[in-house]
Amino acid sequence: MTVEKTYVIKGTPESNWLLVDARNQKLGRLATQIASYLLGKHKPTYTPGVDMGDFVVVINAKDLDIDQKRLDTKMYHHHSHYPGGLKSVTMRRQMETYPDRVIRAAVWGMMPHTKQGRQLIKRLRIYSGAEHPHEAQKPEAVA
Repeated sequence: MTVEKTYVIKGTPESNWLLVDARNQKLGRLATQIASYLLGKHKPTYTPGVDMGDFVVVINAKDLDIDQKRLDTKMYHHHSHYPGGLKSVTMRRQMETYPDRVIRAAVWGMMPHTKQGRQLIKRLRIYSGAEHPHEAQKPEAVA
């Protein structure tokens, strides 16, 4: 019986900046890809529980490919913690006003809901248009 050892990286892991274009992409597949980049699962040195992920910049969030039926049936809920403080918004309305929140909610659902997950989601930057202020970091475009 052989016991496999867990690989642990020596030193500090390197974080890169990645550029993801959301134009004409399905929301779920895009969110899965982004979550994988944030966790660092695309790297051969991936170690669970170690911050291996990259920074991810998402552009063209308003141009996602979403079914028309889903735009009207999917609801986003928020509660103000006061009695009767439940607010609900359809996906269509959310895409018109804050398309970045749609992607952030989908990615957050695929991240671990722990202290590590809360740190990793801060590395996600989402912009509704094609412009972003991270040119100095030289993000690499991801296919």
